[in-house]
Amino acid sequence: MSLTDRELLELAAKAVGIDTNHKWNAQRMDMNPPVVSLVAHRGGELVSTAWNPLRRDADALRLAVDLSLQVKPSETGVDVCDEFGDEIWCAYTEANSCHYEMTRRAITCAAAEIGKGMQEKH
Repeated sequence: MSLTDRELLELAAKAVGIDTNHKWNAQRMDMNPPVVSLVAHRGGELVSTAWNPLRRDADALRLAVDLSLQVKPSETGVDVCDEFGDEIWCAYTEANSCHYEMTRRAITCAAAEIGKGMQEKH
């Protein structure tokens, strides 16, 4: 099953304890075109009003650091592994996409997999 970018963001946020329940997030999806970034809080503090690791290098890097992910370029795209380099959560490649975009997407997909696992446990 393929997830939308919005679903990837929600799950990735969950993986690092970011709360995305702000009322603006629902309103943004009703805009034309929809705004695919989130108002994000952690521990009651505002993290960002435009959190989107699919588009922002800083948000993707913070995901990788917070989750102790290793990011490795490969022949087919970008592999994202756990801190020991053992488990590959996501390898992403797409024709015509830049390496930075592939890297952000791979990190976000890996974080979303972690978030999905956390969601299934609850």
